[in-house]
Amino acid sequence: MIRQPSLVAALALSLAAPALAETTPKDVIFEDGRVEQSLTGTPGDPANGMKVMTTNALGNCVACHVIEAMPDVQFPGTIAPPLDGAADRWTEAELRGIVTNAKMTFEGSFMPAFYKTEGFIRPGDGYTGKAAEGELAPILTAQQIEDVVAYLLTLKE
Repeated sequence: MIRQPSLVAALALSLAAPALAETTPKDVIFEDGRVEQSLTGTPGDPANGMKVMTTNALGNCVACHVIEAMPDVQFPGTIAPPLDGAADRWTEAELRGIVTNAKMTFEGSFMPAFYKTEGFIRPGDGYTGKAAEGELAPILTAQQIEDVVAYLLTLKE
């Protein structure tokens, strides 16, 4: 069998899925609070989103929000709006914007910006009482944001 290297290479390239670059926190584009484009190009996983929303070291959304669809959550918060019916109130782009940085939609919100790395007043270094040094990592990764949005889209009235 005679192989034609250029044909084999072309076929391999045509079958390879184009790698989409993850949007960095600095490159997120807000349009009236909405973030239209996926941060990863990969669909979110609602099961992982639920995990992020209920894990203290991650998003821990349930510390402030009640979600009736999660009856086993101990001590759900009541200081923020309930999230049941979120998919009926907001679009996917609006939810992505709110989770990324709620202050872009709701000025004065106390909800943390989960995908932000700059523009802080004085972020602390753990519990040391000192200012953090160097670049800060976002609270959630881009994929975790997409996962939370995918879970929120399951919350219909």
